[in-house]
Amino acid sequence: MTSTPSSQQAETAVDMWFDPRCPWAWITSRWLLEVEQTRSIETRFHVMSLSVLNEGREVPEKYRQGQIDGWGCVRVCIAAEERYGTEVLRPLYNAMGTRIHHEKGGLGRDMMLAALADVGLPAELVEVADTTEYDKELRLSHHAGMDPVGSEVGTPVIHVPGADGELIAFFGPVVSPAPCGEAAGRLWDAVLAMADTDGFFELKRTRDRDAIFS
Repeated sequence: MTSTPSSQQAETAVDMWFDPRCPWAWITSRWLLEVEQTRSIETRFHVMSLSVLNEGREVPEKYRQGQIDGWGCVRVCIAAEERYGTEVLRPLYNAMGTRIHHEKGGLGRDMMLAALADVGLPAELVEVADTTEYDKELRLSHHAGMDPVGSEVGTPVIHVPGADGELIAFFGPVVSPAPCGEAAGRLWDAVLAMADTDGFFELKRTRDRDAIFS
């Protein structure tokens, strides 16, 4: 029998950390929104930063400009959260992700202004993109998500209560494209079972396709 959300069943809070520019995090976030339709979960979005993560590391040439340009959108996201509350991150991430990954809108000022307009947030938030005004808050959010999973991963990162109520945190899943409907729910069940198994660390195979957003 298919498991469906029920008003009689408390929703499990699932916390996901994202950087808007990461295509794999974007696909995982679309999957979680599908899971919400078939399982009793509520996804709460939080900001991490690939630019923070890769500080001081050797970054391949093709990613170096993204390392520089990537500061702006995470600064705008964290400023929006600080000023207007965590609940604004879901629509803002949806707007930025759609423009970055589907519309190929880049990471610049025009993309950020359009995304802010999409969700009714003040255009003035874009001014923090080139400042360090909210970098302390950005780093705190980043480390809240990343520290429990260690230094060898990027995004997506997910935190969720395990069967015993204790927090479990893991990187992934990395999937392309995002499964829909009951297939999304089955993947959630499997991921949760693995992540909740003491001593389970890794299941991996070589990617044979790029990120698929459709």
